[in-house]
Amino acid sequence: MGAVQAQEYGPAKWAIGLRSRTTERAVERAIDGGRILRTHLLRPTWHFVSSADIGWMLELTAPHVHRRNSTYNRQLGLEPHVMTRGAGIIERALGDSGCLTRRELSTHLEQAGLPAKSTHLAHIMMHAEQEGLICSGPRRGKQSTYALLAERAPKPRRLDRDEALGELTTRYLRSHGPATLRDYVWWSGLGTADARRGLEIVAAKSREVDGLTYWSIGRELRIVRPRGPVVHLLPVYDEYLVAYRDQHAVPRPAYIMGAFQHALAIDGQVAGAWRTVADKNGVTVKVSPDRRLTPPERRGVAQALARCESFLNHRQRRTTKAKANHKAKANHGDTETTEAARRKT
Repeated sequence: MGAVQAQEYGPAKWAIGLRSRTTERAVERAIDGGRILRTHLLRPTWHFVSSADIGWMLELTAPHVHRRNSTYNRQLGLEPHVMTRGAGIIERALGDSGCLTRRELSTHLEQAGLPAKSTHLAHIMMHAEQEGLICSGPRRGKQSTYALLAERAPKPRRLDRDEALGELTTRYLRSHGPATLRDYVWWSGLGTADARRGLEIVAAKSREVDGLTYWSIGRELRIVRPRGPVVHLLPVYDEYLVAYRDQHAVPRPAYIMGAFQHALAIDGQVAGAWRTVADKNGVTVKVSPDRRLTPPERRGVAQALARCESFLNHRQRRTTKAKANHKAKANHGDTETTEAARRKT
């Protein structure tokens, strides 16, 4: 997919799990190990990206993010020399400590006399990310950390500009296509000229539907009708909902985007919302359809629920199993001790 929008850390992990046969713990191991990194990419928002792709993708899209942020940075009093100095302080602090939380890095900036509260800190950190200096580090409990990009991705893949445009266009169309030019511009953060150049490089194929021109790559577009309803529980900010500017193909109720809820999708259309409820026994998913579901749709929802809960509760099951094994060993040990004492007596 190239990159997955990830400003909400937990739901973004499910966005990966939804598209793969893996567990939440496996995704977390990939994040802690640096195979998946979290940084501001494409647009001024968080994304998950692989360590192999972060180098060329930053080089291609960072200038656009810098431009989009520049006006707001000046309004905040964050002139270029402030950003440069702040990035240097952050780089030295991480070089000395390995990885630090945002609060810890804010202390270093404050000690240097730089603004380091809330929005100011966020924009200084984003600038350092766009400069290719820092990215996400391993999690520290429930807290995110930052680390030096050179240490997390020591051998980044490098591409020249046309290669990078072609690669990004290929990733987008393979994972999000068919899509319009406006869709691709919105998702990538590129200018329209660069987006058109990318379509040209990959020889994308076009098709007009309802007055809109959709682009795809690979085999000719064809309509595939599944035998039964296709049901997915999409996390908030899922690529299926946020990666398109022209939303004719995916109509959705206003409350889904307005309230930023997780979406129930049936046959490609938003059909309600869902949420999680956590207790000592694990996580339960509650679905709220916005219409009456057919029996096949209800069966599809049940399967989607089971898959989502399996992903989210994998850690809970491991913990419970480990505790049970530990208790069994302890009890076994007590029995052996009792028998030994009996024999001794």
